[in-house]
Amino acid sequence: MPDYGKIVDYIVRRLVNHPEKVKITSEHSGAGAVMVTITTAPDDIGRVIGKRGATINAIRLVAKAASVKPGEKVDVDLA
Repeated sequence: MPDYGKIVDYIVRRLVNHPEKVKITSEHSGAGAVMVTITTAPDDIGRVIGKRGATINAIRLVAKAASVKPGEKVDVDLA
């Protein structure tokens, strides 16, 4: 099983201006889904979201692509 938190962390830390303030939490729910939550500095939220949500959607797509082979469901949320 891939560590989805590490995958998301790798991407997000390279996007933001304050990588030391990035916090990624990963929780497994009872339904077999993995919830990955991204927390950044307030001025970096726009960089993670991107224009019209393009960047966060690309991050979600990468996490979901990593979850295909193990057959899991991954949700990525920005807090």
